[in-house]
Amino acid sequence: MRVGRILLIEGCINQQQLNQALRRQRKEGGRLGSNLIELGYIDEGTLIKALEKNREVEGVVLSGYPFENKILDLLSPDIANAYGVVPLKLDGNTLYLAMINPNDIQTQEDIRFRTGYEVKPLVAAEKSVKRVLKEHYETKALEDEVAEEMGLTEDSLELVEEEEEEEAVSELAAQIDSGPVVRYVNYVLKESVEAGASDVHIESFEKDVRVRIRIDGILHNFKSPPWKLRKAVISRLKVMSNLKIQEKRRPQDGRFQARIDGRKIDFRIATVPTVFGEKVGIRILDSESIEFDLTKLGFEEVSLKDTMKAIKKPHGIILVTGPTSSGKTTTLYSILREINNIETNISTAEDPVEYTLFGINQLQVREEIGLNFVSALKSFLRQDPDIIMVGEIRDKPTADIAIRSALTGHLVLSTVHTNSAAATVTRLTNMGVAPFLLASTLELIISQRLVRKICSHCKEPLKISDEEILRMGFHPEVFAGKELSHGRGCEYCMGTGYKGRVGLFETLPMSSEIRKMIIDEATSDDIEAWAIKKGMNTLRQEGIKKVLKGITTLDEVKKETQVR
Repeated sequence: MRVGRILLIEGCINQQQLNQALRRQRKEGGRLGSNLIELGYIDEGTLIKALEKNREVEGVVLSGYPFENKILDLLSPDIANAYGVVPLKLDGNTLYLAMINPNDIQTQEDIRFRTGYEVKPLVAAEKSVKRVLKEHYETKALEDEVAEEMGLTEDSLELVEEEEEEEAVSELAAQIDSGPVVRYVNYVLKESVEAGASDVHIESFEKDVRVRIRIDGILHNFKSPPWKLRKAVISRLKVMSNLKIQEKRRPQDGRFQARIDGRKIDFRIATVPTVFGEKVGIRILDSESIEFDLTKLGFEEVSLKDTMKAIKKPHGIILVTGPTSSGKTTTLYSILREINNIETNISTAEDPVEYTLFGINQLQVREEIGLNFVSALKSFLRQDPDIIMVGEIRDKPTADIAIRSALTGHLVLSTVHTNSAAATVTRLTNMGVAPFLLASTLELIISQRLVRKICSHCKEPLKISDEEILRMGFHPEVFAGKELSHGRGCEYCMGTGYKGRVGLFETLPMSSEIRKMIIDEATSDDIEAWAIKKGMNTLRQEGIKKVLKGITTLDEVKKETQVR
């Protein structure tokens, strides 16, 4: 009797569920049982009971099975993958074997010949067999000499699984198995976190593989694996992120959590196909290393005063602008933390949700199912919110709903990609937003950049001539009689002279004059000139203040700001 019929007779599924699984099987492939599990109609144990009756052999549930590496090593990865079998245990001279098709006598005979053991077949779910083959045999084909070549040892890195129920993150879910590639991946992740890296890049070339980590915005070379292992390293990261190992022609995005030395770290992974293989980018999100505190981000006195005044208003729009990786999300989270209290209902729509904040309702945008910024904002408005944050205003529909939210009494926070605070107004009007609506809803625009801080361990005075200051685009008289500093370079800062980053903030609060200029469609240059006349400090002026305080260097300010 067929598996579907058995499950139907025993009341495990109904006819409608069976029909849906059959349709899915015709479309997606795979076995009926796997499709029923994917649809959530049965669990693995229920399927195994049906398979036992169908195949007339004993079954085994592989989820949670206590595998032993010495038993798994009885079969080579090639043989295990080719036959779709997993060795489970040895009982005397009998090898217990989990098989998708336990009635395959030829496979049993071949494995008996190769191992010298008698074979006892057990039926197992197809999906579970394939999962075990991926997890336990992905790196078994690698030679032991690789580990010696790399000089690596096993690191403790505990994967943490996310749950869809009430608990966002479970405690330790599994300890990553040993193996050359697994040890290397653990090594990269652990060392990157300890070095304070924000990103890891694994790049494939014709006869080489390069690994680089980004620390304080600058990429540094990292110990690379042998070229022949690049595919295995990338596959291991895909397994950890629940991505499709066999899909190498299309970009993929995933994420996973891990506990490294007791700290819970989020990793976002993105793969893209290149000429010589896949490139992997890993974003490291370490919430424990970031302080969401407005007073510690780098705001100067005037810009902090402007920001604190704006976020205490009951309605309006506050925009943060700057290039990618300039710290906009951190600024928004710090603002949310500042105004988050028991009396305030706060909702956010983000793509992606980088950090979770207690007391704030955070929504992950999913464009593939139609859950975009616009639909999220419309839903929020039916949830009686006080404050709404939308990850980015990218188009007119998002801008329109944000403005409508502000007009109906909500405080709206968001980001826009522009080069200066004043240019944000032009960007929004170019999207098609009516100037009079902008003038009536905007409260504050913050433009920001990140500059590296001088390493405190090797900081020393810097002698620099007026001519050199002029060549760098600054006015020497500003620094007359002032002692400047730089980092000599030490082990602590990897010889760069810098450790950590701080923000530069250009704040443009709305005044009656600026609102009138927006309505009159004044240029961004005119708006900026007026704001500077009234006391606004540009990003470069903010940077110079930090140079004079010995926080950063002229090189950093020159690199991140421009003369305006």
